[in-house]
Amino acid sequence: MKLRSTALAALVLALVAGCTTLTPTLPQRQLMLVANDEKQSWNDAGAVILGPMGRDTVQVLDIGTDPLAPKVLGTLQLDNTIAGPPTNLAITPGETLALVANSLNVVEDNGARKQVPDNRLFVIDLTTTPPKLLDTLQVGRQPSGLSINRAGDLALVANRADNSVSVLRISGKKVTLVDTVAMGDSVAHVSFTPDGKRALAAKFPSHKIALLDVNGEKVSYNKVDLAAGLWPYNVDVTPDGKLALTADNGNSGASDGQVDTVSVIDMEAAPPRVVDKVVVGDGPEGLAVSPTGKHAVAVILRGSNAAKNAYFYNRNGSVVLLKIDGKKVTRANEVVVRGLPEGAVWSADGRYLYVGNFIDQDITILRLDGDTLVPTGKSFHLQGHPAAMRGKMTH
Repeated sequence: MKLRSTALAALVLALVAGCTTLTPTLPQRQLMLVANDEKQSWNDAGAVILGPMGRDTVQVLDIGTDPLAPKVLGTLQLDNTIAGPPTNLAITPGETLALVANSLNVVEDNGARKQVPDNRLFVIDLTTTPPKLLDTLQVGRQPSGLSINRAGDLALVANRADNSVSVLRISGKKVTLVDTVAMGDSVAHVSFTPDGKRALAAKFPSHKIALLDVNGEKVSYNKVDLAAGLWPYNVDVTPDGKLALTADNGNSGASDGQVDTVSVIDMEAAPPRVVDKVVVGDGPEGLAVSPTGKHAVAVILRGSNAAKNAYFYNRNGSVVLLKIDGKKVTRANEVVVRGLPEGAVWSADGRYLYVGNFIDQDITILRLDGDTLVPTGKSFHLQGHPAAMRGKMTH
């Protein structure tokens, strides 16, 4: 009888342990920002058509609870522009605040519309339901790509028209401009290293990546530049800080029918240097390293907003997957998405990729299967044309 009781007790304990290990993990909310530009379009000849201001929006989405069915948590009526890399917005690591820069405004000039630099940066409170505009700051002219450090207490903004980088302190829900760093050339985007001690700024028209030193709130540019590919628009760093990648657009923000590259920067070298270039396609613009550090993607325009009679015109753009193995970066596969893809956001676990298609006003949802990016067959319709997308800063 005692043996039977002992065996029964052991069986019960085993079943309890089994039930504990099989308890499903509840899905966690993960936020993503989408900034829609309703002012700019292109005609069949590839010429820009400008519309009036006042219709742009910033949407806050949850992609964590159900990765294949994003949920809109709020929509704010805020100005935004596609003119620049799709990284003019960011979410703090704790998902409490969002920063969104507006690069250009459209104004009337003698009966014609034209674009002029703006200097506004919007601060959005993500803790409220729905999210709300908390503050509007003035930074440099034509604020474009921006990033927040992993600690969540400092942000950098690349000001293209002012040839500068703005330094912002983040303290709780208060964001303050504390310094401006002269860069000597126009900069399109800036990204921190994971340890927060350096940053890299893309000198778009001079085809270089500038290294910045970060000591607390003091950001210094000591005139150290790296020669990237032609027209580096975007830069991201791996979570371990060993590599940085740049999207070398090749033609000042547009396709031209010629292949372009992603430059690979060895951040452990002294000084850091470009050690490789990977051919990805015509017109890489969006760029995102996976939170796992094992993959990255380059978003390829493929002439999808060019003249329809251009030899390099394609109705749809694409996404090229890159495999990262130590310091070796290789091209994996390519997936065609939809018209004029811009921003790309990875899910927190690196299993899903969200790509914003400007012309089609939607998001293509892709899945990572080993070292291959595959379509899920799922998409998500947006309120407007997605000019930029970003998830929370993870590295």
